[in-house]
Amino acid sequence: MTLSLPGFDSRRITVDDGVELAVAVAGSGPAVVLLHGFPQTHLMWRQVAADLVADHTVIVPDLRGYGASDKPAEADENTYSKRTMAADVVAVAHVLGHDRFALAGHDRGALVAIRAGLDHPGVVTHLLSLDVLPTLDMWNILHGVDAKVAWHLYLMAQPVGVAEPMIEATADTFFASFIDGWVSNPDAIPAEYRSEYLRASRSAVWSIVADYRASAGTDVRHDSEDRAAGRTLGMPVTVIQQDWGSALGYDGAALWGAWAPDLDHRILDAGHFMAEESPEVVVRALRELLQR
Repeated sequence: MTLSLPGFDSRRITVDDGVELAVAVAGSGPAVVLLHGFPQTHLMWRQVAADLVADHTVIVPDLRGYGASDKPAEADENTYSKRTMAADVVAVAHVLGHDRFALAGHDRGALVAIRAGLDHPGVVTHLLSLDVLPTLDMWNILHGVDAKVAWHLYLMAQPVGVAEPMIEATADTFFASFIDGWVSNPDAIPAEYRSEYLRASRSAVWSIVADYRASAGTDVRHDSEDRAAGRTLGMPVTVIQQDWGSALGYDGAALWGAWAPDLDHRILDAGHFMAEESPEVVVRALRELLQR
């Protein structure tokens, strides 16, 4: 069975370097772009998108390297940098006739959204981030044995050809460990969606690793350059996170406040996959954000 977002048109849209992204589009009105996380596809937004489409143009792509989107070979550190992936998103919206849009991202998609907000401040009108820290801060707060919760970040940061064959050899076990370990309510991810996430991920190991490798290299450099220049997110920002700060010893609101002066920071008692576990909370927060 092929899964799709009911009522959405499926498009393939070419971005600047010839890469095609698979994009679901529906609705009319102000544009909202929804970016998925790891190890998922655009389908994670199914419940949120169904609500927003009533009064918005809703654009839901698979990120490059994920799902049904193209998975170009990693030519250099820029192929899967968040700067490149953010430019993809801006290009997709432009092709669809939207030069300004609100942007919501979860996990990897939130990192792309942050970079889009920093690189394209005149384009991104509002920004929602679900359960992630900006890349520079994420690496800075990982210390000692507490960093074991992010073991996959270190594995996939290794040079090309180290992690990829290891993950391919046990792909379903590897990716399922995150889907099953990070969800607090397993019923929130029905079996057919879990199977689709596993299928999509096992066919994208090399590009997924490339995405993570960029976050240990070029993405950190871009964040560091922005921090040194005092560059921040000028649009209204809402952040929803689990309470990882108490476990890892950081103040999430303070870390985010350094990047986002107009910040609404919220802690949610849920698992990592918030858009599926608590879609009504995410919808409400996003609609409140759009009014700011």
